[in-house]
Amino acid sequence: MVSPLDNPAWTSLTGPHAGFAERRGRVLRYPEDVSPFFALPDDPTEQDWRDLAELAGPGAFVVLAATPARPPSGWTVLDETPGVQLVDDGVAAAPEPEAVRLGLADVPEMLDLVERTKPGPFRKRTIELGTYLGIRRGGALVAMAGERLRPPGYTEISAVCTDPAFRGSGLATRLVLAVAAGIRERGETPMMHAAASNTSAIRLYLSLGFRLRWRPDFIAVRVPG
Repeated sequence: MVSPLDNPAWTSLTGPHAGFAERRGRVLRYPEDVSPFFALPDDPTEQDWRDLAELAGPGAFVVLAATPARPPSGWTVLDETPGVQLVDDGVAAAPEPEAVRLGLADVPEMLDLVERTKPGPFRKRTIELGTYLGIRRGGALVAMAGERLRPPGYTEISAVCTDPAFRGSGLATRLVLAVAAGIRERGETPMMHAAASNTSAIRLYLSLGFRLRWRPDFIAVRVPG
C-alpha cells in the first residue's frame, strides 16, 4: 500500500475509526448498525478469507469498499460496482450559513431522506462516524451531507442527497463545500467515492475542484455455507 486511500476502509478501521472496529485476525468490520463495510488487508491470505467468513457468519452478505481484493473460489459475487475515488485538488471549501449540524434526534429524518434518494449505505448509527450537516425548508430536512471513512489524513464526504422537490437549487454543492471546510479545519484532506455510472455527480464534484485519483470497485459477496 502506497497511500491510505488505496484501501480506505482498512486504514480507517486501523486508524481514526479503530474504536468502531470488530476484528477477527486481520479482518475488520464496522458494527452492522454503523456501516455495512468489511475490510481486508491489501494482501489477503486464505486464512484472512476464512476469518472474514467467521466474522460475517455463514451465508452473510459482505460489502467490501474500494478494495483491490477479489474473493477466492467458493464465494459468490452478488454485485460488483465500478466506482471512482476523488480527492480535493483545490476545492473552494466554505462554511454554509444555512446548514445545521445534525444529531441523534435527526436520524429518523435522515434515514427517510436516504430511503427516498438512495445516496448509498446509511444506517441508524452512521452519524457517529463524523459531522453531518443538513438544510431545512419549512422545518423539514431536504438536503444533507456528512463524513464517513477516515483514512489517516483524509475524510470521505458521503451521504450527499437532496429531496427530489429541491434538486437543482445548489443545496448539495453548498453542503459538500461546507463539509469540506470542516475537514480542512482539522488539517485533513476531503475525498469522495461515487459509482462510475453516476456521471452527473462526478461532473459536479470535478467542477468543484476534486480530481479523479483511481477507479476502485465496490464488491458484495456471499459467505460460503
